[in-house]
Amino acid sequence: MTIMAIGSIPLIMTLGNSMLIPIFPEMKSSLKLSQMQVSLTITVFSIAAAIFIPILGYLSDRFSRKIIIVPSLILFGLGGLLAGFAAAFFSNAYVWILIGRTLQGIGAAGTAPIAMALTGDLFKGGERSRVLGLIEASNGLGKVLSPILGSLLGLIIWYSVFFAFPAICLVSILLAWIFIKEKSFKQAPPPFKKYLLGLLSVFKLEGRWLLVTYLAGGTCLFTLFGILFYLSDILEEKHDIDGVIKGLILAIPLLFMVTTSYITGTKIGNDMEKMKKLMLIGFSFMTISYGFLVLFEKLVPFLAILALSSVGAGLILPCVNSLITGSVGKERRGFVTSLYGSVRFIGVAIGPPIFARLMDWSRTGMFLSIAILAFIVGLLVLLLIRVKGKDGKENKNTKFRYKYI
Repeated sequence: MTIMAIGSIPLIMTLGNSMLIPIFPEMKSSLKLSQMQVSLTITVFSIAAAIFIPILGYLSDRFSRKIIIVPSLILFGLGGLLAGFAAAFFSNAYVWILIGRTLQGIGAAGTAPIAMALTGDLFKGGERSRVLGLIEASNGLGKVLSPILGSLLGLIIWYSVFFAFPAICLVSILLAWIFIKEKSFKQAPPPFKKYLLGLLSVFKLEGRWLLVTYLAGGTCLFTLFGILFYLSDILEEKHDIDGVIKGLILAIPLLFMVTTSYITGTKIGNDMEKMKKLMLIGFSFMTISYGFLVLFEKLVPFLAILALSSVGAGLILPCVNSLITGSVGKERRGFVTSLYGSVRFIGVAIGPPIFARLMDWSRTGMFLSIAILAFIVGLLVLLLIRVKGKDGKENKNTKFRYKYI
């Protein structure tokens, strides 16, 4: 039940963005918005989250994880209520929806990244990797379910999606409150100056590979939400597919990702060499997939090739989660994992607007650009992450001081 409670927390964060994607065309039509204005409902959510994640990460290190998670879930639900009532009753609905989404973003800042730190506190070694894999799978499950839920709720009226958030949050709040039992800190938290100096020492020693792993996770989320934004648009515009069928199609690539994430998390243990190899395979899959998507416009082959990139992301994300969560001790884990969460949210935030611009520019240019991005990030993983092999010797091609703590 503890794992279920922790797993419900990132599920909430994921639903916050993905449930909106199926209703974007109707929101655009109803409120008379541009494609860019619609994409901002994801962007403001993600930017707010990215700004507040490090702050709440520090507070979770200073006090406790649970005391941050529960109020954050409450704020997330209230933001959904504001956006829903604005769409239903307010004359200047769009502005108030953005305000509600901003509140939701602040609430989301205290969910998934803090849940990762909490997992690092409660579990060790291979069990930690397994639970982090389950959390990433829960995150992915939210992405699978959310287009379907969003489509079903959209059949009632498009803004009913916003009213679903408080109900879903209530379940997670109850699970977290009842079943998450934190281990008490053995000593008082350090003063802010000492805490900051400790963080600076972490990034001085580990900064190079930490930045690469942050970039790897952010790239996966950037391409994922960008491609979902693109797919949602072409399903209605080119293929005349909407409603629940559209939600089911949007869920296909996500289902591949969540399945791969779950399997990866259960298999990697604390084998750092395996983590790096799987990350390299994942970025190879993403590069090949996005490169070949240029050649396919028919829906079925397009989805089949796109699934390969989802498998790649499913290989990468659990490995990144395990590397980052195990890189520092409990007293600074909240900040380091939260900073990673910020990078993920930035990836989500910039995905839809950048893809909107790329769609206007060139379909071929869009896919080739993200294929090149995946290749470059994969190359950085190869060159800048050093792991120890089974013989205990470091791989000479990389620079990685990872230590399981």
